[in-house]
Amino acid sequence: MHGRREYDNPYDDFAPHRENNIINIKDGKIHHQFLEKMRMSADRLLLHLESGVSSGDSRDTSIYTGCTGIALLYYLLSSRRDPQHLPKAVNMMEQSLKRLKYRDVTFLIGDAGPLALGAVLRKHGRSAERVQELVDRVVALLPRVVDLTSDLPDEMLYGRAGYLYALLYLNQEIGPNTVSCDTIGQAREHLGQDELHSLVKPTIDYVQGLRYPTKNFPSSVGSTSDRLVQWCHGAPGAVQLFTEAHKVFGEERYLRTALECGEVVWERGLLSKGYSICHGVAGNAYTFLHLYRVTGDLKHLHRACNFADWCFSYGRNQRQKPDRPLSLFEGIAGVIYFLVDLENPNEARFPGFEL
Repeated sequence: MHGRREYDNPYDDFAPHRENNIINIKDGKIHHQFLEKMRMSADRLLLHLESGVSSGDSRDTSIYTGCTGIALLYYLLSSRRDPQHLPKAVNMMEQSLKRLKYRDVTFLIGDAGPLALGAVLRKHGRSAERVQELVDRVVALLPRVVDLTSDLPDEMLYGRAGYLYALLYLNQEIGPNTVSCDTIGQAREHLGQDELHSLVKPTIDYVQGLRYPTKNFPSSVGSTSDRLVQWCHGAPGAVQLFTEAHKVFGEERYLRTALECGEVVWERGLLSKGYSICHGVAGNAYTFLHLYRVTGDLKHLHRACNFADWCFSYGRNQRQKPDRPLSLFEGIAGVIYFLVDLENPNEARFPGFEL
């Protein structure tokens, strides 16, 4: 390793006409033997998670590192695996709602996430009549978000984009117009062509121009250190931007940028830092899942499965223990989320980031 942040990738890339035990060439689906290994690994990690949840720190209510993130995992398990996971999600969520600190406004870090997920879980649980209460509390955060004199940033984790995601999540999970169009007039569907071409497109082009010669993206404006290849810093988190730009503006260079990000992740994405979805291998694997959904190219599904294979040996190849080892974005819950998501690759979405 010699101080490097990633391991050499030991996996063979996809060969369209060569049989393997990962992708069934005949039907283009994940091989049943690999699916079984994946499910067994997820079940094993889930047992480990559940043995530690009761003794975990419940003061953190965030989706990012707190108990609400684990509730989101249980919600996924209830919809993909077994409805019996839903009461676990609901109970954990209701406890989180009692402890909100009324500070940040975003989906991942702030109150908007627990409130939005709480509304969704109430819809599916036994408190459907109390959904609107939580929707109203999310919308009530709006004045803090639109106050342009505040120091609130515009980005996903801590800023306005993270609040906007919560509004869009409510409309997707509960129903159209759960949040009114007037409230979400920051979102693309509500922007005019003039705004798209005079504001959004030049910003995307500016970001595209920040790339290093390696095709990786810097962690911040002005950074010259091409070290980080992870969802929160670097190429893995940029893929969705450029596939969406290609969808909206139709320029092939945007799709080419997204595909080049995929090559960066394949070459440098097996991180020594660990397995998490924020800054680890599972999060990097979502790069390939997204590219697979956009392109239909089995190469990307094959690559996602190889990164999943790396996660089967959770804990073996990491240099430092996560600060929140059970959490969704830094710990084992996120790895489970990814493995369960991968079972249905056409439905897989990076939590709190993709809709």
